[in-house]
Amino acid sequence: MDPSDHPLSPLEQALHAARALVLADLVAGEVAEADVVSLVEDSVVERRWWVEQWPEGAEYVAGLVAQDVQDALLERYGRWPLCPVCGSGDPHALDVEPELGPDPHWVCHKAGVKVAAVGALGSAADGTASS
Repeated sequence: MDPSDHPLSPLEQALHAARALVLADLVAGEVAEADVVSLVEDSVVERRWWVEQWPEGAEYVAGLVAQDVQDALLERYGRWPLCPVCGSGDPHALDVEPELGPDPHWVCHKAGVKVAAVGALGSAADGTASS
């Protein structure tokens, strides 16, 4: 069967994109272990129901999945992702902004900067991200 015979719905495209972006950030942070990837899958399942109820929210799914995974990691392992900008003081996690909106970014409230788009933490760790 040719996959092009069955194009993905906009809802499925948004969910697949969200999964890929969050997985990219987990890989960049070297925390993409199987149990952590399962947290992403759990969030995608929950957000599928959410976006089915509110299709206009599809553009918000990436930020919501990132927040879901961040919350689940905090409960089980600790803060993630740690801020790569602040070199001193207590380690602290980045936050997703906007909390409910398109084009989600990881931000450091302590330094007051955008660190990277969700899915682009690898470039922030390399020092190539813009603020």
